[in-house]
Amino acid sequence: MTGMPTSTREHAPTGRASIRWRLILGVMGLLLLILGLVGGTLYTLLRSQVDARVHGEFQRVATEFEVLATKGVDPSTGQPFTDPEALLKVSMERTVLAPTEGALGLVDGQERWLAPEGVLIRVEDDDQLVEHVASLATGREIVDGVVTTDLREYRYMVAPVSFVGSEQTGALVVVADMGAERAQLTQMMRGYLWIALASLLAASAIVALWVRHLLRPIAELRDTAARITDDDLSERVAVRGHDELADLAATVNQMLDRIEAGVGAQRALLDDVGHELRTPITVVRGHLELMDGEDPDDVRATRAVALDELDRMGGLVSDVLTLARASQPDFLQRGQTELAPLTDAVFTKARALGDRRWVMSRVADADAFLDPDRITQAWLQLAANAVKYSEPDTSIQMGSRVSLGEAYLWVADQGMGIAPEDLDLIRSRFGRVASVRGRVEGSGLGLAIVDSIAQAHGGHLDIASTPGVGSTFTIVVPLHPHLTGATP
Repeated sequence: MTGMPTSTREHAPTGRASIRWRLILGVMGLLLLILGLVGGTLYTLLRSQVDARVHGEFQRVATEFEVLATKGVDPSTGQPFTDPEALLKVSMERTVLAPTEGALGLVDGQERWLAPEGVLIRVEDDDQLVEHVASLATGREIVDGVVTTDLREYRYMVAPVSFVGSEQTGALVVVADMGAERAQLTQMMRGYLWIALASLLAASAIVALWVRHLLRPIAELRDTAARITDDDLSERVAVRGHDELADLAATVNQMLDRIEAGVGAQRALLDDVGHELRTPITVVRGHLELMDGEDPDDVRATRAVALDELDRMGGLVSDVLTLARASQPDFLQRGQTELAPLTDAVFTKARALGDRRWVMSRVADADAFLDPDRITQAWLQLAANAVKYSEPDTSIQMGSRVSLGEAYLWVADQGMGIAPEDLDLIRSRFGRVASVRGRVEGSGLGLAIVDSIAQAHGGHLDIASTPGVGSTFTIVVPLHPHLTGATP
């Protein structure tokens, strides 16, 4: 078939037809069905017209024969007809026949008058036909029917006639060779079949080219997917046009962007985790290698160090798992939550984190569709950071408010503050400001977890800080994610 590229056959699964061939064969089958229906309908209509024309000719002959029998006069006597023989003689002389028609005059069931020599269809030459029409000539009604003999298929009309006072019976027989009548129709339908076949082949070639062009984005999608490897996720599908296939290509590109971002994030996470885990492992290994097994004090000290490092590793692994799950669909368990009780509960829990002057600055009186456990986890992480980076007896304020369809949940401290150039650093995994690195314990994942929880809710984490004055960390989440476009 024209227009079928070799690459389709190379990539087509064994034993299964390609989409391209199925589309082409489907369109060809539909065209074949349509052409068949059109041809069949055309043939039926034209054949009925032929039959109607022959029937009309017979009706005309029958009408003329009846008029001649009732109102005509015998030319030889000048008087009305009194016997069938004379009537049939005159009628056979006057009846005009088509080239595909023939006639015969029967008197008492026998051949008496024949059609003129110029008439091609000779009824008398077909004994089967003569025998059939002769059996109908004794009735009183005009008989119209079809008979098939060894020679032809005929349509016939038998018009019986008799006169009062005459013992003779007669009948005018007119026949039509239906094969000859339909010869032109057969020739016409043969021409239609050739035209239909040519049209089908031409349409198939055009459809093949059209399908090839239509499915080109799918082929490009397949080739692009085949070129994508673990080491190279940069391949993208070319987007052409504005139809559904273009939308599919754009959607696949967006999916590849997410996959590339996810794989990149996983690699970065593994690199960061590997780097962070080396320190406690090295510390534990070093202490175990230097430990004096005969010295109980040294064993107790080494054990304490090892347990402490293992606890830190456990916390690190727990934080890494939280970050890894943040992109999973089941990370959040949303529900309609009242912000006022949630704020009070988190504030009560936060007060146990350190000796500070805890102040509830504001409480929102509204409902939000969120995961209260995850929000509590993130909010307490901010409170723990505030304790960690502030001095005892300083003020830490917590509160919540609602504005423009969003909930604002904040923690404000009077700690050391963060320089503007370090704001992006502390959001990243294991990000620590150089001025506090080594002075404060922690994995460096706290704010990354808070930011991941906020983003999972369709929100974000705001940070406002002034070095030497303090910082305010605010979790901003939509009250109704389905109205703001956040991922539910």
